[in-house]
Amino acid sequence: MKRGALCGALLTDSESQTSNPAMSKKIALLLGVHAHQPVGNFPAVMEDAHHRCYRPFLHLLAQFPEFPCSVHFSGWLLDYLIEHHRDDMELLKTMVVRGQVELFTAGYAEPVLAAIPEVDRVGQIRFLSERIQEFFGGDLPRGSWLTERVWESSVVPSLRQSGVRYVTVDDYHFLCAGQDSATLQGYFTTEEGGEPLDIFPIAESLRYKIPFTPASEVVSYIESLAKENKLDAGIYFDDIEKFGIWPETYEWVYEKGWLEQFIRGVLSSDIISPMTFAQYHAQSHTRGPVYLPTTSYIEMNEWTLPASAARRFSAMVERSRWENRYTEDRPFIRGGIWRNFMMRYPEANHLHKRMLGLSQRFHALDVAAQTAERRRLLYESQANDAYWHGLFGGLYLPHLRRALYAALIELERDLDTIAPRPPQERRDFNLDGYDETLIHNELLQVIVAGSGPAHVLELDSYQLRQNFADTLTRQAEHYHDKMTQQPTLPQESSGLANPHDRVAFKDVIGPEDMTVDSVRRALFTDYVTAAPIHAPLEYVPESAMSDTSLTASFHCQTLNWAGMIKSFSLLSQALLVTYTPGPTTSSLNGLAVELNLVMPSCDGPAGRFENNGKILGGFGDVLTLESVSQLMLRDEVLRGQVTLGCNVSCRIQTRPCYSVSQSEAGFEKILQSVTVTLDAFAVNEQEPLILSLAIIPL
Repeated sequence: MKRGALCGALLTDSESQTSNPAMSKKIALLLGVHAHQPVGNFPAVMEDAHHRCYRPFLHLLAQFPEFPCSVHFSGWLLDYLIEHHRDDMELLKTMVVRGQVELFTAGYAEPVLAAIPEVDRVGQIRFLSERIQEFFGGDLPRGSWLTERVWESSVVPSLRQSGVRYVTVDDYHFLCAGQDSATLQGYFTTEEGGEPLDIFPIAESLRYKIPFTPASEVVSYIESLAKENKLDAGIYFDDIEKFGIWPETYEWVYEKGWLEQFIRGVLSSDIISPMTFAQYHAQSHTRGPVYLPTTSYIEMNEWTLPASAARRFSAMVERSRWENRYTEDRPFIRGGIWRNFMMRYPEANHLHKRMLGLSQRFHALDVAAQTAERRRLLYESQANDAYWHGLFGGLYLPHLRRALYAALIELERDLDTIAPRPPQERRDFNLDGYDETLIHNELLQVIVAGSGPAHVLELDSYQLRQNFADTLTRQAEHYHDKMTQQPTLPQESSGLANPHDRVAFKDVIGPEDMTVDSVRRALFTDYVTAAPIHAPLEYVPESAMSDTSLTASFHCQTLNWAGMIKSFSLLSQALLVTYTPGPTTSSLNGLAVELNLVMPSCDGPAGRFENNGKILGGFGDVLTLESVSQLMLRDEVLRGQVTLGCNVSCRIQTRPCYSVSQSEAGFEKILQSVTVTLDAFAVNEQEPLILSLAIIPL
């Protein structure tokens, strides 16, 4: 059959028979790309990604109807592109209709399926599959992308129930199961509880070569994989963002022509037969059963580890490389699993457990009340990006966390109108062994830690859809060690440096920026100003609790402050925190109270401090105000303001809290919160101290 006569044509029966001795060397190329933008990403970032990557990729692909490709767009991104760039999506539709492009499904909002309830796994996949069918027509997708290639066998039944028949994971997953790399050029079959699912192993060699190695070298490499009398497959499925968004790739892929050179090279090859996963799946047979361990791609397995463990892991890898044993050792030097991020970062765990609770409440509703809008909000709160951190900002990016909290808060407020909760609850929702205290009214919600500092872990405004305690505790990260290294590119290479190996700086970063926090950052953490050790006061909750009360009290346990009572009360639009001295506390003027307030403007021009009508500076400024009783934080992005008040005069100091994290573009500083400290209270002996935090929409 002449190449180009039919897009992605299947080989004939005689051509595909492995027993045909006359069959020349052939190899199928299964090329798939995954396009995703996090829920809540900035519109400017979305537009830049489309113009530098999605659009040029699709337009170039459309010029070669005989070159088949498999494509996955996450649901949130797909809806954005249909709304804002419909012509380009219509072009994609044209390629789908003519059989050139196979569309993959996945969870609508790109969740890690293993980390969400089974009912939501099925719901998310069906939500996206039906959206794909609605716009592009045809049958429901049979192939599914797995977010971050996170594999747990528990997802198999969910995928099957959703109509999925095959998925892709890394060949590393197969190596970890003891498979021989020489056998991984086709698909295998697994099952869970008798539910079968086919799995394609993505070739790491191709994932690292495409598009970083010159196109002609990649084509030659794929040809070298071909075998006589057997149609193996070179399998690639990875982020489309490598084709224009990652550093230096736009010039390389489009302006210097890598993608066009690659497509032309494949089409001119007598050895390579490009086809979609569906086409290969339809004409080939499974290579046999396989049972994969819980894992993800090898870089992810390192990122999931705390810094100290990651250093040991890295040392093991380097030792294995030094001894020239890494190829053989690699499957057994495995690192952690994706769910470790809930253990590593308390903020990710808090968000995850809040999501699980809202999922239970949503699915407890009558089916008629489970509206599409409520379902969308739940699914958006399950988007993976803000739950973890690796090469990309992820959890470290405040706007991504804010988007998930916004969905949670809006859904929770809606659910409270049809399935009300008591005003106060006490339960261990984050699995730390202590009962957190939740108090809410129609406008606000506060969640107080169940042990230790009795500080506020979450302060929600339902009107503004904002959690003002949504900050990040600064941790040591293993990649901080790389900051002393210099970026290198092997001299013999004519391609690009892999972003995993790049060392670059977006900001000037000094030793003072590498501070690690010893206490979780929150609101209303209490210290003693004269204490030799900077440690927070410790509290226990009052034993009695009324689920109808909007006040909760905690008793201080720290020596010399024992007996002091700290009470949280919700007013209509304000949180009051009252400190009542105990019998051994002569005065509260030695107390210091720290708040880490999260304001959406970060250190941008839309946020500012005000006092008595005077603008004092932006949220990135350092301020010291003596003998004041009020400070206002006004935020135009939030369209709201926060007023911090005190019943006596005091000193108020502010400073920005920056974290240092890596991204694909290099190391960067990100403002996580505004740290506000109140001390030097002009309070009389045995006089209570009352702090207020009022939240007002503009």
